[in-house]
Amino acid sequence: MSHIGRSTIPTPQNEPVRAYAPQSPERARIQAELDRQAGLELEVPLRINGQAVTTGKFEDMVMPHRHSHRLGRVHQATSENVTAAIAAAEAARPAWAALPFEERAAVFLRAATLLQERFRDRLNASTMLNQSKTVHQAEIDSACELVDFFTFNLHFLERIYAEQPRSTPGVWNRSEYRPLDGFVFAASPFNFTSIAANLCAAPAMCGNTVVWKPGPTAMLSAHYVMDLFEAAGLPPGVINMVPGDPATVGGQIMRDPKLGGVHFTGSTATFKLLWRQVAENLDHYACYPRVVGETGGKDFVVAHPSADAQALGIALLRGAFEYQGQKCSAASRAYIPSNLWPQVKAILEGGIAEMKVGDVRDFSNFMGAVIDARAYAKHSGAIEAAKKAVGQGVVEILGGQHDDREGWFIHPTVIVVDDPKYVTMREELFGPILTLYVYPEAEFEDTLELCDQTSPYGLTGAIFAEERSAVDLAVQKLRFAAGNFYVNDKPTGAVVGQQPFGGTRASGTNDKAGSMWNLLRWLSPRTIKENLAPPHAWTYPFLAADES
Repeated sequence: MSHIGRSTIPTPQNEPVRAYAPQSPERARIQAELDRQAGLELEVPLRINGQAVTTGKFEDMVMPHRHSHRLGRVHQATSENVTAAIAAAEAARPAWAALPFEERAAVFLRAATLLQERFRDRLNASTMLNQSKTVHQAEIDSACELVDFFTFNLHFLERIYAEQPRSTPGVWNRSEYRPLDGFVFAASPFNFTSIAANLCAAPAMCGNTVVWKPGPTAMLSAHYVMDLFEAAGLPPGVINMVPGDPATVGGQIMRDPKLGGVHFTGSTATFKLLWRQVAENLDHYACYPRVVGETGGKDFVVAHPSADAQALGIALLRGAFEYQGQKCSAASRAYIPSNLWPQVKAILEGGIAEMKVGDVRDFSNFMGAVIDARAYAKHSGAIEAAKKAVGQGVVEILGGQHDDREGWFIHPTVIVVDDPKYVTMREELFGPILTLYVYPEAEFEDTLELCDQTSPYGLTGAIFAEERSAVDLAVQKLRFAAGNFYVNDKPTGAVVGQQPFGGTRASGTNDKAGSMWNLLRWLSPRTIKENLAPPHAWTYPFLAADES
C-alpha cells in the first residue's frame, strides 16, 4: 500500500455490451476499423523488455473466413529470444514487485479505461478478422470481459491484501502477500482475447513478471494487447511476448530454473505435457512452480420432462453454435427426454436452416469460420464419420454441411444418436457440432448418472426443468460434472465477478478466472510476527519452586 495513505480501488462495474445496431455510431466505427486493418499487412514483432524484436523467421496471419487474405506475418522466436525474454522478466521483477500496489493498479486501471474507448475498436476488429468472431462475440470478449478482468481483479486483489491475521496483546501479526519467487509463463489459446490478456495481467497485478506465448492463430489481437499494455504505462520487461514454435518457446521456458508459475488455457493434452515437464524438472527449479490451467470440456445440457421446450431449444442453438462452438464452455452434448424431442427438434431444424455462416464483416452472419485447416479437417471428418454411422449408433444428422474453398466453414450440425456412448458424446471436438441423445422420459435419474459418467471433463453443464425437485436432484447428482453449472440457461457466457469460471477432472485446476481464487495462486504470503514487548529472562513461571 501507499507509504503516505491508504487508497481504495474504484468499485468495479461490468462493462456494458454495445449492440452495434444499424446506423449506430459504434457500428460505423467498427466497420471503418475492419476496413483499415484488412487493408494492412502487419509485421508483428516479439516484445522483449519493452522493445520490438524481429527475427526474419515468419508465420502468416490470415482470416479464417477468407484464408487467402493475409493480414500480415509474425516473427517467430528463437532460443536466444526466449533466453532474452526470461532475462528481461527476471531483471524487471525486483522493481515491479517493490512498486506500491496503487502504482501497479494504476497501470491496469488505465488499460481498462483505454480499452473502453481508444482501443475498443482496435481489439474488437483484430479479434473479428484473425479469430473469425462476429461483432457481438468480439465485443463481449475483447472489450467487455477484458475490461472486467482488469477492474474486478484489482478489486479482488485489494480484498486479499486486506485479509490479515489476529494479533494478541503485545504482539503485532501481519501478512505480506509477495509475488512468486520466479517469473510466470503464460500460454494462451486462440479463442478468447480476454483470456489471453488476463493470463498475463493477473500475475502481473500481483507483482510478478511474465513471459507470454500467445496462440499462433490469434496473433493480431495479441499484438494490439501489447500495444494496450504499453500505452497504459506497463514498465519494460514486466510482460514479454514471444510467439513461436511450442517446443522452442515452451520447452525452453519449462526447463528454466527461475520458473515460478504456469498460467495456461488450452488443450488437455498440452496441459498434461506442461505438468509432466514440471515434474521432470523439479530438481532444477529454485521453487515449486504454481501450475494453473483451464483446459477442455465436453459440456452438457440435460433436460427434464418438465422443461420449457422453447427455452431449451434456443439455449442449445446459442450454446452450441455461437462462435462456431469454439468455446471451452460450448454445449457439445445434450440429453433430451422423449416427450420433448419433437418440439425441440423442430426448433433446432428451424434455427439451423436460418443461421447464416460466412465472413464476419457481414453482420447478418451468425457464425464465422473455424480457426484453421486442422480444425476444419477434424470437424468435417467427425461429421462424415457420423453420416457413415447412421444405423450404427447414429440416428440422423441435422445440418452437417461444410466447405473450405473460401473459408474454413463448418455449418451448425446436430448428431442425433441412440448410443449414448457414441464417440462424439465422449470426446471434445471444439466446433459447431452438438451430439444429442433422446432418452426415455421415465429415465431422468438414470440419465443424470449417464451424463456424469460419460465424459472425463468437468467444466460446464446445464439442467433445464420446471419441476424444482428435478433441479435439486440434478444439482446433487452432477456436483462434480461441472465447475460452472446453469439452471434453465445455456452453459456458456460466464461473466467476471458474477460466475467465476473453471472446472475440474480433465478440465483443469478450477482456479476460477475472474475471482480472487485465481489471484491467490500468484501470491506467496509471508507471515510477520513482531513482539512489541520481548521477554528479558529465559525462565518461565512453572520453573519456580513450590512454597514450603
